[in-house]
Amino acid sequence: MKKKVVSIVGPTAVGKTALGIAAAKKFQGEIISGDSTQIYIGMDIGTAKVTQEETEGIPHHMIDIIRPDQPFSVADFQEHVKYHIEAVHERGNLPIIVGGSGLYIQSVLFDYHFSDQRRDEELTNQLFQQIEAEGTEKLYERLKQVDPEQAGKVHPNNHRRLVRALEVYELTGLTMSDYQKEQQAESPYDPFIIGLDMERAILYDRINRRVDQMIEAGLIDEVQALIEKGYKDCQSMHAIGYKEIVAYLENRLSQTDAIAAVKQNSRKYAKRQLTWFRNKLDVNWYQLTEKEASQQMKLILSDLAGFLE
Repeated sequence: MKKKVVSIVGPTAVGKTALGIAAAKKFQGEIISGDSTQIYIGMDIGTAKVTQEETEGIPHHMIDIIRPDQPFSVADFQEHVKYHIEAVHERGNLPIIVGGSGLYIQSVLFDYHFSDQRRDEELTNQLFQQIEAEGTEKLYERLKQVDPEQAGKVHPNNHRRLVRALEVYELTGLTMSDYQKEQQAESPYDPFIIGLDMERAILYDRINRRVDQMIEAGLIDEVQALIEKGYKDCQSMHAIGYKEIVAYLENRLSQTDAIAAVKQNSRKYAKRQLTWFRNKLDVNWYQLTEKEASQQMKLILSDLAGFLE
């Protein structure tokens, strides 16, 4: 019998955290973060980390596990989460992966096999610096030459995926497409993937309001503190919500323009998240509305109960 794993996915600000905690309370679960940035210590506000109060006593894993200057690949993430899934089951509880980092979650649920080659921080920084200095066009053309199939899947403005695809090729001589073709289609687990979505205008309004709340909660001070600790040029600081505020603090953007950029980039990211999950995973989708939230929550928990039986 395969072990059951629940995953709650969807775009940023859609309500994954609240549903995850409700499901964990009802079905004796533990939360495993499926977010690629919540792993970093000190990056709290911009990654929308759940607060101690918001956890309502539910154990949360994969949060605050490394410093922002430490390398942490998808393969590292997969290894850690697989460990937590086993540990949660050993305690007789239900593992619930909550987050919107598509490739990271997919790598766990479908046991991706990665190259033993870990990230090369120096090469990564060189590629990001090239983007900062010259834009993405040259690097994107390079990717089209070495791996046209992957280039067709990666938007030129998705800097992290662009850099990772080129890094894999430079370090191993194999393309990202080569690796993906080796992946298995069947999950080693019995997964139930819950996807949350909502009308675009409502979602974008929620994203905008969340960014305003982050600013009010002290995001600018958080980024300043990370810069003072020497993390400005780390890969982690290229995350949405951090790179824009860095630009403001370096006087490359006004505060108004930086906040607007965080909102715009977050909205674009939400769109990419939805596209990924719709194309890559077998998701049970639920359309949320703010007026009928409690009824929809009951429906989702009822469907989840049926899966667990």
